[in-house]
Amino acid sequence: MSRTTRVPRSRHALRALLGAVALLAAACGREGSPPGKGPATDRLPVYQVAKDFSLPGSPTWTRAKKRGHLVVGAKEDQPYLGEKDPASGAYSGFDIEIARMMSASLGFDPKTIRFRTIASANRETALQNGQIDYYVGTYTINDNRKKLVGFAGPYYMAGQSLLVRKDEKDIHGPQDLDGKRVCSAAGSTPYQRIRADYPKAIPVAYDTYSVCVDNLLTYQVDAVTTDDAILIGYAAKAPDELKVVGKPFSKEPYGIGVPRGDNALRFALDDALEAREKNGDWKKAYEATLGLSGVPAPHPPAIDRYQAS
Repeated sequence: MSRTTRVPRSRHALRALLGAVALLAAACGREGSPPGKGPATDRLPVYQVAKDFSLPGSPTWTRAKKRGHLVVGAKEDQPYLGEKDPASGAYSGFDIEIARMMSASLGFDPKTIRFRTIASANRETALQNGQIDYYVGTYTINDNRKKLVGFAGPYYMAGQSLLVRKDEKDIHGPQDLDGKRVCSAAGSTPYQRIRADYPKAIPVAYDTYSVCVDNLLTYQVDAVTTDDAILIGYAAKAPDELKVVGKPFSKEPYGIGVPRGDNALRFALDDALEAREKNGDWKKAYEATLGLSGVPAPHPPAIDRYQAS
């Protein structure tokens, strides 16, 4: 069978785990496929909602207050971070918990949040056009993005790494990517870094990492690259098929994206993050979600209360 047409049966097992094509997986998935893992709803933290909270200096908060709920951008295909149940439509993961605790700090019951899936390449546009109030979805803070949107945080420090098939023996780190097809999300920092720093690799881009992982399992690509937190989640869902290799080769501070110029909202979210880290909510959220991968909670990074230019 040719390299581009080999389709291991585990592909369907992982698709079932990701909730993409559950019926197909039921018909074709192999016996003994790894069970689905994810946050248990009854074990998620409950966040106290701030009473009589007001933020009149924020046009974003004011619009949300008038409509009665927040609209939050998120990812839907990142296990333990931001994942959408295809049956119920419910979102879960560490980023989702960050969004919920921020909602509570802003005076909105987290149950009222309207989550909206936004692809990596469309995050800035969604914030600029007012499609969402803020964005929580493995969103790396960098200087170029600060020219387009604002950032609260960071609330987590990740690092770019590599996901490969379990039987891969030639890729141990980015130094081994010459001539290899390496997949990442279009518009993402990891994709840009591979193109700039490893020009002999062959970059492949899709809108979502789940498509990259699917193509990895079907031998269409040789590796998937993004932040280690995301890759750990995928590997934990299919430990017999996937593994994360090498050490992280970047620092990716995750921030909460807000409309540029809405400094009142940005600083309010900075305050909320600091308070939730101190009262233990941050750690509880991590342990109930990303911590299920077996990686213990790290110390939260220092919040950067930068002055926008």
